[in-house]
Amino acid sequence: MASPAHLEKLLVCTDESPDSQGAVTAALDLAKAAGCQVFLLQVLSFIPLYELQAPDLLPPPMVNLELQAAQEAAVRSHLEFWQEKAAGMGVRLEPRLRTSVSAYEGILEEAEAVQPDWIIMGRHGLTGLTRLLLGSVTARVIGHSAISVLVVPRGAALEFKRVLMAADDSPFSAAAWQEALSITQRMESHLTAIAVAASAGEVKDANQLVQRMEAEARLRGVPLETAVPCGRPFEAILEVAQAKKVNLIVLGSHGRTGLRRLLLGSTAERVIGQAPCPVLVVKKK
Repeated sequence: MASPAHLEKLLVCTDESPDSQGAVTAALDLAKAAGCQVFLLQVLSFIPLYELQAPDLLPPPMVNLELQAAQEAAVRSHLEFWQEKAAGMGVRLEPRLRTSVSAYEGILEEAEAVQPDWIIMGRHGLTGLTRLLLGSVTARVIGHSAISVLVVPRGAALEFKRVLMAADDSPFSAAAWQEALSITQRMESHLTAIAVAASAGEVKDANQLVQRMEAEARLRGVPLETAVPCGRPFEAILEVAQAKKVNLIVLGSHGRTGLRRLLLGSTAERVIGQAPCPVLVVKKK
């Protein structure tokens, strides 16, 4: 596999589950192709235990240190396994262990420290909308991080043969469009770009958007197939992805979102929760 982009550092997150294993494998394959470094992170979440005899005194939190030490040892063993596997592939992998009150906060802290090009995360199977709206770790990272996130569903291969770009007329989508063009040029992929019209009144604007993308693709010598499906955006994107049997969906994300907005469920979150293939959520730099 060739490198789909100029990548120097990848932060991949694991929780030792089969769902996250696919993300780690994808990251190692990508790192080998790109010649970049992998930071493999596992976050241990601890909920402090409080002495409740005198709650009005607000004593400092206490953790079960013996349990914490045992869990940290198990995590380090897991990370060392992947480090050895990566070394056998010629990939530089640096294990990272963080403790935090929540997994997503630990990931955001590590991303701030490492400043990776992409964060790579797994997805726990096909998620229903109800679960997605409750806020998975992946959704929270996407909502609060300024770094692009590649989400790899369990069992999905990371390929770049058929790429789907779902656009809207925003600066966030424009950044994703440039990433999709770059990936297509590097990988010689088949690129499909769509702009969904949620109503009849939006068809004209959607057509103008895909025409602008067609013009730019011609200038860059990128073959492009376009469509303007109508309906609910996330449903239309998933239908086209299924029909075209795409390997990767590229979406823009509207910057950093507060938790309240995140829980309402954006188009990106709904697509991520149900897509059969990896989804790259591009953040505007």
